[in-house]
Amino acid sequence: MSDDKDWTGKAAMAGAAIGSAALAAAMLYASRRKERAEKKAKKPAAPIDPPETD
Repeated sequence: MSDDKDWTGKAAMAGAAIGSAALAAAMLYASRRKERAEKKAKKPAAPIDPPETD
């Protein structure tokens, strides 16, 4: 019976570690996407000159 409790405790700790790592990765991914979107929005579009025709 003590083996079962020991196993479930280790599994719970592993699950918590995996879950927190996944959450941290998701937050990093979201913040990078936000930074890229803000940078892209701030960057002015290059003016497009109409082609010269005669």
